[in-house]
Amino acid sequence: MFDIAIVGAGMAGASLAAELAPHARVLLLEAEAAPGYHATGRSAAFWTESYGGPGVQPLTTASGPWLRERGFLTPRGALTIAREEGRARLESFAESFATLGVRIERLDRAALGMRISGLRSEWVLGALEPDCCDIDVAALHQHYLAAARKAGTQLWCAARLARAEHGTGAWSLTMEDGRSARAALLVDAAGAWADAVAQLAGARKLGFQAYRRTIAQLRTAPAAPVDLPLVLDLDEQFYFKPDAGRVWLSPHDETLSVPCDAAPDELDVATAIDRFEQVVDWRIERLEHRWAGLRTFAPDRLPVYGFDPAVPGFFWFAGQGGFGIQTAPAAAQLAAAQLLGRTPGTVDPAPFQATRFY
Repeated sequence: MFDIAIVGAGMAGASLAAELAPHARVLLLEAEAAPGYHATGRSAAFWTESYGGPGVQPLTTASGPWLRERGFLTPRGALTIAREEGRARLESFAESFATLGVRIERLDRAALGMRISGLRSEWVLGALEPDCCDIDVAALHQHYLAAARKAGTQLWCAARLARAEHGTGAWSLTMEDGRSARAALLVDAAGAWADAVAQLAGARKLGFQAYRRTIAQLRTAPAAPVDLPLVLDLDEQFYFKPDAGRVWLSPHDETLSVPCDAAPDELDVATAIDRFEQVVDWRIERLEHRWAGLRTFAPDRLPVYGFDPAVPGFFWFAGQGGFGIQTAPAAAQLAAAQLLGRTPGTVDPAPFQATRFY
């Protein structure tokens, strides 16, 4: 018998288990043979306060000090670039986040050229976020799993949920391999499979959609400078960053997908390379690696953290899109407070409640 069972041991489930385990008996269920196989293990690994939009920014900002103090962040800087026709939108972008307390510096063409060698002439405007950092995703995930385990969490791998029935104040949970458990509360942290898990528990689907995002690793000449910032397009057509002398490049694709083990599409990789060649004059010497992951959103593209209003003891912790890693500390603290019946901290939980869909 457990107080709380969490379905999904990626970054979402692992971080929440670590927050809950000192105060409750926690069972962490992972359908795969090891945690972090899907979205967590395929992240582009950056923390930047504008990513995800103004609705997500409070979670990202609140997570920054925790991540920084524990050594999971390395300074990088993020640079959103635009052509002349994007001037008004870039100004609006910079001003909207500056009013939220995000540090943003406007850059002209000369300043852009100093930060991005070989930048093509049509890119004339930029907005620099100096506080952007790389995240050590693997270390962060392992930290949460270790903290949860040390505090008594039981992790069951290859434990795909087959049945979830609520009665007499507790959930009866049965895995496909026959293992079973009981828990007072059931948390859905299943990422792209969140709606499927909800249906097993008798909850209504909230309309989560999974989208494929592609990353390619390139060897270029010149090699990517170690101090190159994360470079993003105002029109969301690409982003790229350096990694150990290579370039990690995405076409910023969002291809609707069923929940699956996502694989990169060759057309998306070719699109990414074509867009990259329109930004800098670097020569691509080799495409070394490519991969894809799923980013899962609720219909309004905000995460869902809270109890289901129609199913007793069922808690949503899903829909974290591509920003679930950079918001993990604040999101886990917010959800843990609700599950333990405590007052949430600095982030207002109201915008993220499941009740907004009912």
